Amino acid sequence: MQATPQPEQMTVLPAQKPLVTIVHASVGSGHKAAANAIAQAFDLIRGTKGIPEDIEIEVLDILDFGRIKFDGNKTAASFTGATRPIYDLTWRYTLTGHLLWGGGTAWSRIMFPAFNEYIRRRRPIAVVATHITAANVAVGARVITGIDYPVICVPTDYEVEGFWPHKDTDLFCVANEFMAETLRPRKVPESKIRITGIPIRAGFDTDYKREDELSKFNLPIDKTVVLVMAGASLPQPYVRFRAAMDHTLPFLRSFEDMHFVFLPGKDKEYAARLKTLFDAMKLDNVTVLDYVDDMAALMHGCDLAILKSGGLTVTECLCAHLPMILLGKSYGQEKANTTMLTGMGASMHVTTARELIVTLRHLHDHPESLKALLINGEVLRRPRAAEDIAIATMELVGKPQKRKRAFCRFYWGGKPAHIR
Repeated sequence: MQATPQPEQMTVLPAQKPLVTIVHASVGSGHKAAANAIAQAFDLIRGTKGIPEDIEIEVLDILDFGRIKFDGNKTAASFTGATRPIYDLTWRYTLTGHLLWGGGTAWSRIMFPAFNEYIRRRRPIAVVATHITAANVAVGARVITGIDYPVICVPTDYEVEGFWPHKDTDLFCVANEFMAETLRPRKVPESKIRITGIPIRAGFDTDYKREDELSKFNLPIDKTVVLVMAGASLPQPYVRFRAAMDHTLPFLRSFEDMHFVFLPGKDKEYAARLKTLFDAMKLDNVTVLDYVDDMAALMHGCDLAILKSGGLTVTECLCAHLPMILLGKSYGQEKANTTMLTGMGASMHVTTARELIVTLRHLHDHPESLKALLINGEVLRRPRAAEDIAIATMELVGKPQKRKRAFCRFYWGGKPAHIR
């Protein structure tokens, strides 16, 4: 995988090797993680399954190419407070099923001329997008430059937002049939929908021995190990999650057959606060781990996870055979994820600390309930999604498509398959 080039460095000649560009947006961590997972898959299977041995892969952040520089994480954080319902409107309400944005060139010309220049110079054979901004900019660049390449869209949650360039996308790689049902009313033909799963990093399809993995992290093997995933690169969305967990702390002692493992991510201040608090409370069934590199191994060793309903994280839990309790109210893509997982019986959902304590008591006293969650989640488990997306991308290379040029295109879709 090549280093990410910056727009001001783009003075190179067109790629001599076949180049696949994977574009994300640094809004949270999931879109980038999915892009890196797909790039990793290309590297792992290069020379096989239709992937050229000499293929070149570049992973780019579309926000690096914007005329106006802004922090995607801070922008995303602005939708975690009172404005969250507005964010929710861009998802599965009736409007997004009827009046859909079809892609144009004006926005790309004004806001992302650097990416258009990148396409002219590098001439990729395909562009894979894991974020709607990246997808729409890739479509605009294709029209502006006249350089034809397939655009593959990879939503990283269990729903397809209304602003993807539906009619200008060559292939949607989605998690399951539920998501495909949201694309059909938006006039996406069946030939352009493929159910691959959500791409995650390699290692989650590896066979692990629970006892060995728990021993690596000095965790007990004779208890139900509960992973509390309370940290990420973007701390703001975890404020409510952490507040709810704080209210459960005095009750953790009562779950004698459970051991709780808190993951604060890279938030060292939060980790230090937890350690100080647990020492003062003299809790002996709690561990705080610093940043963990081998999450696949840790997840395979644990028996239950408490987490927010982020698309990549819940997918990793599914692939690691790790039952879930989703904690907190959710909006936008997280609401779609919660609806999907609970509807399939693949997770439990609680919104308050009191509900969480009651649910933990049930699972503590009836651990066999965890098996039901595992069985129900199996239908969503696709640990090789990234590899399937890489193969599907190469299948489109070199196949000319009839494309219509348009400054801006709006069109009427059918009634959404799923209405909130």
